[in-house]
Amino acid sequence: MARVLVVQNHAGGGPGRFGDWLVAEGLSLDVVHAYAGAPLPRRAEHEGVVVLGGGYLPDDDERAPWLAPTRAVVAAAVERGAAVFGICLGGQLLAQVSGGTVRGDHGEPEVGSTPLSLRSEAADDPLLRGLPSRVTAVEHHKDAVTALPPGATWLMESERCPYQAFRVGERAWGVQFHPEAGADRVRAWDAGRLRASGLDPVELSRRAERDEPAAEAVWHEVARRFAAVVGA
Repeated sequence: MARVLVVQNHAGGGPGRFGDWLVAEGLSLDVVHAYAGAPLPRRAEHEGVVVLGGGYLPDDDERAPWLAPTRAVVAAAVERGAAVFGICLGGQLLAQVSGGTVRGDHGEPEVGSTPLSLRSEAADDPLLRGLPSRVTAVEHHKDAVTALPPGATWLMESERCPYQAFRVGERAWGVQFHPEAGADRVRAWDAGRLRASGLDPVELSRRAERDEPAAEAVWHEVARRFAAVVGA
């Protein structure tokens, strides 16, 4: 059974349905609660690595000291050709260790179910080929990748954030959005904080519920394809 190392960066940010889909495809997940002090393996031998989101920049080592060993794990995984999937912070971390640029508080925040556009470069991508040209996913970020790593393939974009998905080499993907999160995650967000930011929590939940059936089908298929890459 192929094994996937999953790095969790905050208490509420587990692998969710994405992890369930990988397990359903026959993968074994080793979830490391790095935010709680659980150590990362010094030399990961997993066939795949998934790094989840969190409220940090990829090099925010003072607040999140586990990010330094996480960067080392991801860099080593890319170098040895293991399959990598980085989500939000995880995608930014993949971009940074591969030579890209990430900036905090960059541009307008994206919160809730967000329309995404597939770029033509995704036509032959192992995870994204053949998907609808317009899809949605849950987002909650204000930091962003501002320059892709040299040689990376740019796969998806949105109106406010160009680098929504990219691939480094042939087996490492970074995404800004949250394929593991559905409408239930949006409903769980703090309504007071959302209103303080000028957002309507009822409308955010309504839009996420409306978009969920189509979005869930898309990200389930992407998880299935990533599982196939891990097991190849």
